[in-house]
Amino acid sequence: MNKKTKKKIEVLRKKLDSLRRQLAGAKKQTDEPGEVERLSSEVEQIEGALTELRNS
Repeated sequence: MNKKTKKKIEVLRKKLDSLRRQLAGAKKQTDEPGEVERLSSEVEQIEGALTELRNS
């Protein structure tokens, strides 16, 4: 892995942590319909991108 790939992985991990915290909060407080689904979708996309980067 080169430096760019490592940096992308680091940034995606930080974003993933943030999204997971937001998702946990959204599950507790369901005042915005569709927010849980949107956040879940974003988490899945980032996890997929991380898997791709790790395998390359």
